Amino acid sequence: MSKLYGEKELDNFCVKTNLEIWENKNSKNYWIKIELPEFVCRCPRSGYPDFATVYIDYIPDKYVVELKALKLYINTFMNRYISHEDSANEIYDTIHKRVEPKEMNLKMDFNPRGNVHTTIEINSKES
Repeated sequence: MSKLYGEKELDNFCVKTNLEIWENKNSKNYWIKIELPEFVCRCPRSGYPDFATVYIDYIPDKYVVELKALKLYINTFMNRYISHEDSANEIYDTIHKRVEPKEMNLKMDFNPRGNVHTTIEINSKES
């Protein structure tokens, strides 16, 4: 069976060219709050899936991230073997570098697995 269009889209997604940003046409400070409740990656030790909700809050400066492109970027983690800490830091660094917000917070709330519940939080004022 050939790959479905969504699988092809994820296979071909390049964060440098496909994580689209738009001009922020507003000069006042305002928060953009994004919730992505279906994050999936794979444990680098066991291969088991790890599920999380990703919360991204930021005050834009010159740019905002396009939401479909962000969704596709988040979905590229689906078959990657990556730790909770590394996935949170990579997502934060990628978005922060691309959008250059005035302020940004990222929180990843991982579903419990094996009696362990992990939450990772990164704040631009603390990093």
